Amino acid sequence: MKEVLMMVMAGCPHCRRANQMLERLMEEHEEYRAVTIRREDENMNTRLAESLDYYYVPCFFVDGKKMLEGVPTLEGVEAVLRAAVAE
Repeated sequence: MKEVLMMVMAGCPHCRRANQMLERLMEEHEEYRAVTIRREDENMNTRLAESLDYYYVPCFFVDGKKMLEGVPTLEGVEAVLRAAVAE
């Protein structure tokens, strides 16, 4: 299982939507339930945020590789989960 980092910001409607999509996909697909997502608020962890190459939240990294940034789609969020469970 690969590490997933999700950069978020409190009050962000796109982050809220991405979390809803994650919940839906994990409910529908048993293999995604084992994925642990480390959520970090960019305003609370500025050192981490400044060390990463992204502009918009939510932003997903899988094993350090940026996978999805900005307005989430169900397909994009599922691609993150697929990458996390891939061998």
